[in-house]
Amino acid sequence: MSDSPLTDLETLTHLRAEWAAAGRRVVLTNGAFDLLHAGHVTYLAAARALGDVLIVALNSDSSVQAYKGPQRPIVPELQRATVLAALRAVDYVLLFDTPTAEPVVAALQPDVYVKGGDYAHPVGGIGKELPEAHIVLAYGGDVQLIPYLPGLSTSALIARIQSLTREHR
Repeated sequence: MSDSPLTDLETLTHLRAEWAAAGRRVVLTNGAFDLLHAGHVTYLAAARALGDVLIVALNSDSSVQAYKGPQRPIVPELQRATVLAALRAVDYVLLFDTPTAEPVVAALQPDVYVKGGDYAHPVGGIGKELPEAHIVLAYGGDVQLIPYLPGLSTSALIARIQSLTREHR
């Protein structure tokens, strides 16, 4: 048995068919989950409450660098996966290397696809575009946005660490 906290897409695709046959509601979310904090934990617990199985698609290091810049992620992918997999709310962690989670969403067709409140709901929402939403809506799935908790973000945490570091020089 592997010590890896990661599950591959092929395994999850087979499990997804079993869950569908058993009437289990599958929830999928994705993100970098760099420097895991209380906002992430609250978000994941809320996502898990929407179904019976929570799958977290985790951006690989290279995909995080592509959209957050060369200084990110701070925590390497396997370490981020290990921490996520240890959370009670999370059932499976899947690493993906594409710019968006569209291929994962298309393959797994979750009953509920969840993202943070900074994204726009596909039906008249305001915020960042949610590219995976059109796939979810096409097969009849549900898209849910979970509001952010004020002041709880990785960017805010990084800024605080940098500020404290500057103060103590």
